[in-house]
Amino acid sequence: MSAAPERLPVTVLTGFLGAGKTTLLNHLLRTSGRRYAVIVNEYGEIGIDGELVVGAEEEVLELNNGCICCKVRGDLIRVVGGLLKRRGRFDGILIETTGLADPAPVVQSFMADDEIRQSARVDGVVCVVDARHFLASLARTREAGVQLAHASCVVVNKAELAEADTLAAVEAEIARLNPGASLLRSVGGAVPAAQLLDQGAFELPRLALPAGGERYYRAVAPGRHSAGLECVSVVLQRPLERQRFLGWLQRLVAECGDRLLRSKGIVALAGAERRFVFQGVHMMMDSDFDRPWHSGEARDSRLVFIGHDLAGLALQAGLDACQVAA
Repeated sequence: MSAAPERLPVTVLTGFLGAGKTTLLNHLLRTSGRRYAVIVNEYGEIGIDGELVVGAEEEVLELNNGCICCKVRGDLIRVVGGLLKRRGRFDGILIETTGLADPAPVVQSFMADDEIRQSARVDGVVCVVDARHFLASLARTREAGVQLAHASCVVVNKAELAEADTLAAVEAEIARLNPGASLLRSVGGAVPAAQLLDQGAFELPRLALPAGGERYYRAVAPGRHSAGLECVSVVLQRPLERQRFLGWLQRLVAECGDRLLRSKGIVALAGAERRFVFQGVHMMMDSDFDRPWHSGEARDSRLVFIGHDLAGLALQAGLDACQVAA
């Protein structure tokens, strides 16, 4: 029996208005050495961005008359389904969302539709930010923070135009609010394609979180730039009782999924010789047992939650109650 073909990688480009998403998209098309189908979402009756995309070998499909995260989501599934029927013509799909889009429904489309999930996977969400204006956008709009929260990679674009202290503040705020995302600087969207592609950011076996060391609970409260966005990082040294933890996680997602933008974790469950890994986008959760714990590896649990108004969720008390007795 022949092996099933590998799932087609999909890269989602997000970022606030004017950050340089189309410039980065063009750079990828010129330099990646791969063939791409490109889906461009331009908000409004008259599409513009599709005309700016270069690359004669690429197939450019435009979705307008609405934000890709709202009423054209069904169109997105239909278009991707059509592309998958002729997947031999390209090596991957690039999706550029409008500057006002929440990328979560785009990611969820690839998680929820069974047919598409079997044939395609979200490889990464690349958030492009303007080095000069990002902090102002983050403070002024909810969309900029939501886009950052879902990113697996953040490209700080137009870095040459920002003062050194501004650039440092932007990168510190990104690391504070999304500590798991890789961070790159760019001038004119010029980033090596290899650093943006083949991320496997939504593949459970490739989920990586920083080592935690000693037990800690760190809630990064909303700052003056973050428009209510928070990040909570938790490291627990004792194993978690399986049924208690899974029940707690299920309740958290069911009750608070609308404000819980991203969640992910590598968990040590009592009695399990394999790591339990989960990652979620709002109320959609993917989880499974991963590789066995290595000999000498610290069997701690590391969890990250990004969203709005998380401090009131009593995350620390809930997780502490899941630990086995000392």
